[in-house]
Amino acid sequence: MISKITLGTRGSELARAQTLLVEKAIRTAHPSVAIETKIIVTRGDNAKVVDLNAGRKGLFTAEIERALLAGEVDAAVHSAKDLPSQTSLGAQIAAVLPRAPINDVLISKHSGGLASVPCGATVATGSVRRQRQLHWKRADLKVVDLRGNVPTRLRKLAENEWDGIVLARAGLERLGFSPIRTEIDCEGGQLFFEILSREVFLPAGGQGIIALQIRADDQSTKALLESVNDHETLLCLQAEREFLSRLHGDCNFPVGVHATINDGKMKVRAQVFEGESPAPRQAEVEGGCEEGGTMAAELLRRIKQS
Repeated sequence: MISKITLGTRGSELARAQTLLVEKAIRTAHPSVAIETKIIVTRGDNAKVVDLNAGRKGLFTAEIERALLAGEVDAAVHSAKDLPSQTSLGAQIAAVLPRAPINDVLISKHSGGLASVPCGATVATGSVRRQRQLHWKRADLKVVDLRGNVPTRLRKLAENEWDGIVLARAGLERLGFSPIRTEIDCEGGQLFFEILSREVFLPAGGQGIIALQIRADDQSTKALLESVNDHETLLCLQAEREFLSRLHGDCNFPVGVHATINDGKMKVRAQVFEGESPAPRQAEVEGGCEEGGTMAAELLRRIKQS
């Protein structure tokens, strides 16, 4: 067993919080292993303007992946939804922590949730998937782009004339914001939380999952991380990523996909927005929990036929 592991991560508050969860899991399983964390600045951290046509997949992961392959770190800590569905040759996802809640959350200046947001209101989100889902259910809304870390996004909501923003519940909870509280004080004003229905706001592939990526030939680190891996979550992530890979969907593609396992059976549901159609194509498949690849192919076939 190795005596030390170096983790690579972004420097954002959320990335650091997620890396602390990884450190805690490793220390619990291997108290004698020394853990070092290396902060890596990514292209997404430096970018002032993002070209939406270029997509955002890899924007916050590519530099960390390069440091991994160069041997500067032993394991890269990623938000799984930020990873391209095809990772670099020589790298693999070796382990994942148990999945956090997968819902999206509306944070609004109005109580009563999405149904109570005024007609023609402005809601901000950086996700094209969420933009399409919002317009699907509320065609009257003006949806604008949103960037920055979670505290920055909350501050932008307070400072702008916007009525609400949509964020991932997992990130909020990892930073200590509990949507269950329903409201918070921010910049002197009241903000109200609504956990959005996953039936409409189907999450991005990998949402809520912290993934640990290693060099494919690093058997020592792989053996160490096996003890912190949540096997069912990894199977679900692999199924979701396989669907995205077959769809050729990146972060800038309006698609939601979510896999669950209950009593040894996996269920995978997907939602794909195409062209100008306000409603998505949707489908669901069910099978054995080790059949994620086959199910992803069948799910795409059903989506195309829907």
